[in-house]
Amino acid sequence: MVKHVILWTLKSEYTKEEKEKIKAEIKEGLEGLYGKIEGLTDIKVNINGLETSNADIMLDSTFTSAEALAAYAVHPEHVEVAEKNIKPFTAIRSCLDFEV
Repeated sequence: MVKHVILWTLKSEYTKEEKEKIKAEIKEGLEGLYGKIEGLTDIKVNINGLETSNADIMLDSTFTSAEALAAYAVHPEHVEVAEKNIKPFTAIRSCLDFEV
């Protein structure tokens, strides 16, 4: 099994209300991929960080293998979510992939 964890920080130009809407759309888009991509066994997006957080969104996903993670990265439905819901709104992305 492979874990794929991402932390995103939204661009500072957005109001609190805009950020809440953006975060909800990212969560809906990514969690909506469950069952659509072979090898993706679990996907959760946390958008309710505490005030002590220095990131706005966390993706916690699990794949059957490193190959499944690589296929997810280029899967058209994942690419669509990334291009439409994530990349235009985020300033910082940090990723940690590891085997469990």
